[in-house]
Parts: sequence; C-alpha cells; structure tokens
Amino acid sequence: MNPTKKRLIEVGLPLMLQRGYNEVGINTLLSAAGVPKGSFYHHFTDKEDYALQVVDAYVARVSADLDAALLDGSLSPLARVRRFFDLTMEMYREQGYLGCLLGGLGQELSGINERFRSKIEGCFSGISERLAQCLEEARQRGDLPADSDTTRMADLLVDCWEGAALRSRMRQDPASLNAMLDFFFESVTADGDR
Repeated sequence: MNPTKKRLIEVGLPLMLQRGYNEVGINTLLSAAGVPKGSFYHHFTDKEDYALQVVDAYVARVSADLDAALLDGSLSPLARVRRFFDLTMEMYREQGYLGCLLGGLGQELSGINERFRSKIEGCFSGISERLAQCLEEARQRGDLPADSDTTRMADLLVDCWEGAALRSRMRQDPASLNAMLDFFFESVTADGDR
C-alpha cells in the first residue's frame, strides 16, 4: 500500500473511533496525517470511500486476530473463542476503550447510509460465521450441549459483545466486556469450563 494512503488510514481509524464519521472532516484528516489535499483525492474518491477503506483496515486486524485465536490448535475450541475476545479487548485497551469501530459507525450510519449498513452487517456476519465454526467444533467434542445451535450462539455472542463494547466505551473500562464473556461461557457450558 502506498505510504501516504496507509498514513491516512492509520490516522483516520482512531479519529473515527473517537469522533465518528460525521465529526471527522477531510481537513482534519489531512492535518493529522500531515499530507496535502491532493493526496487524499489521489487515493480516495470521497470521504465515504475513505471511511469504507478504514473499515476494511479495521476488519483486517480483526481477521488477523480471528486467525491467531481460532486457528491455534493448542487450545480447546472454547478457549480459542475466548482468546479472540481477549485479543479484541487488548486492541480496545490500546485504543483507550473507545469500543468497536464497526459498532460505532453502524450505530451512526446504518439508518442513513445503505453502503455502510451493508458493509458493517457483512463484517459482523463474517465474524459470527467464524465463531460459529469454532463453537461447532466445541459442540462436536462435547464441550457444549449436543443440542446447541452454534450459529445462534455465535450471533448472540457478537450481539452481546457489541453491547458490552458500548458500555466499556462509556465507562472507559473493560469490566463490562469481561462480565459478558464470563456470563456467556458459564451459561453455555454445563460445568462452566472455558
């Protein structure tokens, strides 16, 4: 990726996390990145195109964390799922507990912009599908009840996580995230093992 484009995306992610899409203007991005206006339009057609590419960069990090956790054969399937959320919490900590970019932009834009609604829903669905595969492996191993609907469980896990991420942003503290995960894993397993 071109260094200027990379810089603009790297600068934009924390700005959009902190302020949202509508409160981050192109001039703010350019100033923060230290690049001229022409550079922006060389790499992006407009602010919407830019923000969608920021979402792609964010999802690339989430996907890398999914791979790091869910493909780790040294852990049980449920421990791998928990590990993914631990990695996500670490990312939130690094960013000052500003929550999830997908959740924030989804709340801000999904009711008024179909491209963002569709893009963000697709991202959440992709995360949920990956989690469901790992939860299905746990079900087949007997770590979850045999009648568990792992697709539904994964969707619920993502939904609950997003609510906890919002609370962690408001409190600037990970307690809501940990409480939600502890409750989920204790609830879905017969003996509370992770």
